[in-house]
Amino acid sequence: MNSNSPHAVVIGAGIAGLLTAIVLAEHFPRVTVLERDTFLGSDARRGVPQARHLHGLMEGGRAIIEQLCPGLTEEVVAAGAPTTEVLAGSRWYLSGLRAAPTETGLVTLLASRPLLEYRLRRRAIELPGLTFRESIAANGLVADGARVTGVVVSEAGAAPETIAADLVVDCTGRASRAPEWLRAIGAQAPEQQSVVIDLGYSSRTYRRKPVHLDGQLGVVVSTMPGRRGGGAIVVEGDKWHVTLGGMLGDHPPTDHDGFTAFAATLPVPDIHRIVTDAEPLSDPVPHRFRGSVRNYFERIATHADGFIALGDSLCSFNPLYAQGMTVAAQQATALRACLRKGTAQLPARFYAHAARHVDVAWRMSTGADLNHPGVVGRRTPRIRLLNSYVTRAHRAAHVDPTLARTFMRVANLVDPPETLLKPATVARILWRSRGIDLPSE
Repeated sequence: MNSNSPHAVVIGAGIAGLLTAIVLAEHFPRVTVLERDTFLGSDARRGVPQARHLHGLMEGGRAIIEQLCPGLTEEVVAAGAPTTEVLAGSRWYLSGLRAAPTETGLVTLLASRPLLEYRLRRRAIELPGLTFRESIAANGLVADGARVTGVVVSEAGAAPETIAADLVVDCTGRASRAPEWLRAIGAQAPEQQSVVIDLGYSSRTYRRKPVHLDGQLGVVVSTMPGRRGGGAIVVEGDKWHVTLGGMLGDHPPTDHDGFTAFAATLPVPDIHRIVTDAEPLSDPVPHRFRGSVRNYFERIATHADGFIALGDSLCSFNPLYAQGMTVAAQQATALRACLRKGTAQLPARFYAHAARHVDVAWRMSTGADLNHPGVVGRRTPRIRLLNSYVTRAHRAAHVDPTLARTFMRVANLVDPPETLLKPATVARILWRSRGIDLPSE
């Protein structure tokens, strides 16, 4: 391989980094992925503590990943992960009310995060010109004027090294140092917005019995103001992966009795029934998420050419809404579309394109967070009206399968939110939600 051929560097080998590398390999003869962790096969990496917790791959994201890696769903299923239909094979509780069971056309791939990441990494490794370097840390950018020309890296026991690149993509996640790196080379850093939710969750696995959940493969209990939430899905190995969560400091315990007692306080008993009957296979593991963070790169007037932030480095969402992997996949396809038109003004074009996807998920997640009275943030009349309307939609979806299907297709980032605002749908939600009280009422 000619060392002078165009070279792209991806920092971070998580889901966003892997999808980005796969896209870049279509356009660059050389792609190098840098990862500070050591790969552990299909086991969770030390640098991804959230990998030990429940991950939801929405149908919008699964469809994109399948497009980028045809047959990957089948590969993951062959490795032991089941699939199910969102409302037909699993249960969703919205504001404490179960969404009416119905066919939605939405496939849920019930795989653990480490398994999905491992299969994606195997796909990426097979691509010509794509190489991985593990146990290596990125420390900053190298620039020539307004253009990024490489990245400074270090390995244990070795002197710092500069890797030259025509494009550097930061996929290091919510701990990204991109703003700091940009300021260090004299480039403009993005404005930042955060919504503090102080989310804490605990997860553990259990041995599954076929009688659990009447044979269904998953249950999700969404959080609601003043209420806790959680989820339980069947993953590879025919085991339950259970995560319990609470916001604003209301965090689940990590001892057996405390974890079980916390599950009993959820608005519905489904998860508590599982954890009291099933054999635990692991101890509860905690994780804390301070808040959602968005970096508005699209608002920068003059971009540092040759550098892009993608995935959680661009915007990190409340994990309760399971948007992260899907929005990262959407950003990867945005990058793909931009690269097909060349690399001129790539950052500006990419951020403008990616913002269309980020805007949707950000409004949905932060709007829902602001429905909790204790979350600090500006509640515009629009946000208050939409939150009231969404609660009405939850009530209506409890008794109307058509509305349940419509809502879940929007929540899975398959159909746009505007679908819920069509006049006929608005009328149906207002009509069907009458006389239905939430569990807290």
